[in-house]
Amino acid sequence: MPQREGYLMIDNRASPGIRPEDVPDARFSCVGEGQLFEARVFTCSHCQAQMIENKARKRARAFCFGCGKYICDTCEAVRVNAGGGCRPFAAIIDKAMAKGAIRALTMLKQTLGELHG
Repeated sequence: MPQREGYLMIDNRASPGIRPEDVPDARFSCVGEGQLFEARVFTCSHCQAQMIENKARKRARAFCFGCGKYICDTCEAVRVNAGGGCRPFAAIIDKAMAKGAIRALTMLKQTLGELHG
């Protein structure tokens, strides 16, 4: 299985399944009694959202050539509106970690200065 790809299986072949009236959100289809649902699952490289493959989808899945990964429709819209830049989640985390490390070092220096001052 490629990186950032998973697999979803809902097996209701031996269960009563999920009835449509039990699902409040109409965007989600039900896997009824005696049914088996299998699909690939992708992770958006830019926001970490999980996307279940829709085999009936007509348009192409958004792909960022900057990071070489699939992205969700929301991140594709943001990317296009921002001029096509790539902002993978890992880079955002790295930036936040670096800021946190700088802040921690500053606090450590202040604390050591107070202790040794």
